[in-house]
Amino acid sequence: MTTARQTRPVVLLRPVPGTSPIHELWAGTKIIVVLGFSALLAFYPDWVPLALVTIGIGIAIRLARIPRGAVPSVPRWLWILLLLGAVTATIGGGSPEFHLGPYGIALGGLLKFVRFTVVSIVLLALGMLVSWTTNVADVAPAVARLGRPLKVFGIPVDDWAVALALSLRAFPMLLDEFRLLYAARRLRPPPVLTSRRARRRRWSIEMVDLLAAGITVALRRADEMGDAITTRGGTGMISAAPSRPRRADWVVLTVSAVVCVVSVVLQATVLAGI
Repeated sequence: MTTARQTRPVVLLRPVPGTSPIHELWAGTKIIVVLGFSALLAFYPDWVPLALVTIGIGIAIRLARIPRGAVPSVPRWLWILLLLGAVTATIGGGSPEFHLGPYGIALGGLLKFVRFTVVSIVLLALGMLVSWTTNVADVAPAVARLGRPLKVFGIPVDDWAVALALSLRAFPMLLDEFRLLYAARRLRPPPVLTSRRARRRRWSIEMVDLLAAGITVALRRADEMGDAITTRGGTGMISAAPSRPRRADWVVLTVSAVVCVVSVVLQATVLAGI
């Protein structure tokens, strides 16, 4: 008797229990690092910046003590899509070429596809690391402090920070509610439909019912969250919490800046001449 392997769902915007040096970092530091590394890989998506950023993320994951159970399972269809993309990119050709006897195989397209895939995985891992080590309540004060210079231009930074915080808080709750609605729908006995037109009509009716139930759940959650915010002093308290970097944050920012500068220098000077 064989048992199916249990898949691990994607769990985001919920910190991993426990504490670590990465957990204790200021939320603004993590936001700056994510923006810096994202810009670096956007302008220089080459192997040297990828290697340096990957090493940094690996060290951070090790320090954060992220358990393997937090990593979601990769579905089979995604592996099939990656394999199909690799085959299609290989057909595109390009240098360098690999010679096997009288035959030549161009690997340029495959290398570009692999590099693009690695960049996507690295940025995804960086985002998940921040999600697993950052409390959602710390994001709004950090965004408000980082955007404080923009207030000179009349930009409502505090309102943006509050909207971002409420969105991050509501997303996991709504996701759980929609999962519950979908599970309840699957428990309903399927109707016996004989014609294709009846199946299409039944599918559209079920979609309308799910959307109506989802909107009702979202409104109920919004009402409960509004009452909780009013009880705690209003939306101004969300972005007004004390938030500032500490010594460890300056060390992390310095190391991240060094990684970015070294990557750009190596890519623009040494490797460009090879």
